[in-house]
Amino acid sequence: MTATDTGYLCRYCRLSSDGAAVTCRWCGAPVDVRAIVSRGGWEEQPAIRDMARLQIGQSTVQIEGTYVPTADFALNGPEWIYFSHHSLLWTEPSVALDTLPMAGGWNRVRAGMPLVMMRAHGPGHIALSDDAPGEIVALPLVPGREYWVREHRFLAATGNVTYAWDRAHVWYTTGSGDEKEWHYPMGQFIDRFTAQDTPGLLLLHSPGNTFMRDLRPGEAICIQPSALLYKDMSVGMQLHLEYPRTMGMVWYGGYSYRSIWLRLWGPGRVAVQSVFSHPEESMAITSHSPATTHHW
Repeated sequence: MTATDTGYLCRYCRLSSDGAAVTCRWCGAPVDVRAIVSRGGWEEQPAIRDMARLQIGQSTVQIEGTYVPTADFALNGPEWIYFSHHSLLWTEPSVALDTLPMAGGWNRVRAGMPLVMMRAHGPGHIALSDDAPGEIVALPLVPGREYWVREHRFLAATGNVTYAWDRAHVWYTTGSGDEKEWHYPMGQFIDRFTAQDTPGLLLLHSPGNTFMRDLRPGEAICIQPSALLYKDMSVGMQLHLEYPRTMGMVWYGGYSYRSIWLRLWGPGRVAVQSVFSHPEESMAITSHSPATTHHW
């Protein structure tokens, strides 16, 4: 617990409250938790407790369950949320559902099936969930705050949070001519969420556990590309390629033996998930996005 002039400052969402409840009213993190920090500087974000309730304007969202948690929204007044259609569990008949108009040729696919962005207007209850064990991460957004989120990690956002998308610009190719293949180790797109004139709430689903780190200006780290959960917009990123020396031989860029990483540098916050996929084995890299390399 961190004390401020207004009572309690949450170390995870960095917003203040009176600290009277057992969880932060903004992000659901326990207020009596002891920080767990690794030797590398990564801090585990505690999971939101079962039945913790977050306030979002006149509405609330209750996090239910711990293995595959559910976000149960109670929508009131003119407030609304948007979400991808595949995360809908159930809804009361009083909740009005329709599709959210998307600009810029938004065309997202998961497991070969197209995704549809939907919105829900109250009054009434609507429940959302991902289909994998993990944690729901609540990110309150004050006006002007922006987060960049890896694709397919988004669960829901309040209607006053602006959504946009961009290409991740992290890629490499193998082969040439008709055999040329494109690879996107962290996905093709990255989602951008920004609060405008009023505070908003963004919910993500993080497979496994969630770890975060605040990078100092110029401080750089490397992570597995698919481990990225979200980052501040101030954090830079690019591909990083490692070519190790093995068995008394040096493996140069023309060979397939290499490690693929995502290089991030500060200032800003980075969060990763503990469940991720290693980049697939492939032939030699023939071209790639801007990257740093290391032969050793």
